[in-house]
Amino acid sequence: MSKLKALALQNFTAFEKLTLDFSPGVNVLIGINGTGKTHLLKLLYSSCSITEETGITLSTKLIQNFRPFEDRIGRLIRRTGKSSTAKIVIVREGELKLTASFTNHTKEHLKINIVNRSAWLASKVSTVYIPVKEMLAHAPGFRSLYSKREVSFEGVYADIVDLAYLPKFKGPIDKDRTRLLNALQRAIEGKVVTKGEFFFLKNRQGDLEFSLLAEGMRKLALIWLLIQNGTLLSGTILFWDEPEANLNPSLMGKVVEVILELQRLGVQVFLTTHNYVLLKEFDLRKKPDDSIRYVSLYRNDSGAVEANSCDDYAGIDPNAIAGTFSDLYDRELKRSLGV
Repeated sequence: MSKLKALALQNFTAFEKLTLDFSPGVNVLIGINGTGKTHLLKLLYSSCSITEETGITLSTKLIQNFRPFEDRIGRLIRRTGKSSTAKIVIVREGELKLTASFTNHTKEHLKINIVNRSAWLASKVSTVYIPVKEMLAHAPGFRSLYSKREVSFEGVYADIVDLAYLPKFKGPIDKDRTRLLNALQRAIEGKVVTKGEFFFLKNRQGDLEFSLLAEGMRKLALIWLLIQNGTLLSGTILFWDEPEANLNPSLMGKVVEVILELQRLGVQVFLTTHNYVLLKEFDLRKKPDDSIRYVSLYRNDSGAVEANSCDDYAGIDPNAIAGTFSDLYDRELKRSLGV
């Protein structure tokens, strides 16, 4: 298994031209709405997950996860009003490289050129994508519906439900995962159990249906489940879109600590956030050996999305999240001073 190392894009969705190098630990993507944070997560996830699924192509996975109109892959081209070609280059450790290109006239099939194609697909990488919307409360019947009907759910929702249903490995759980599970159990005040296709939180009150839990608690419970069933192990790549969604700020420190512990155990993490508390928790909880890269996405004067990367919170530029909270503080200070 190998981690993601770099990405280069040309004319893909919001990106005219973009080049990024990734941290082997945690990669935090920030930026205002519409700067392509989720698009990057879905693209990277699609490129890695095809190594796990026999017979599925990159074009099929991109269509499943982006859901372009009429499944026309060419609609993922950056809109310029003229003929354009998108190019995607993704590099994993060991110099494994996937190169793909397609035009805005391409409808169904993606012309793929994969350098060392057999090596790319043979080097399996375990992936997890946690979307913004929690799905376990809606899981009963969802897999059969998704497999038999044309429904407007992105593929990431079906994938996470499938992972949640996996049974745990045989044998004892190692001490590192046990430590993480215990920390999460204290946060959610229980354990996750399944009955058929239904998920429950088992605690002192009994078995509580997921539909009765706050959505933020369900997300923490999902992480507990993925650690418990062995999905989140060393070598896994975790993509998490807005971990803070529907989560009380008092719990964000626990989420950040779990993410940092996962990267210490060898999990590479990609996440997006709009939340100051979550972002600042990474800065305050980071230890010297932790590897964190911040990627700030922004639009230039022509409207194209660009990125600045740094390995230190103070170097994030632009930092729309901190800037907004600084502005709120200034306004509150002026009001208290009667200015």
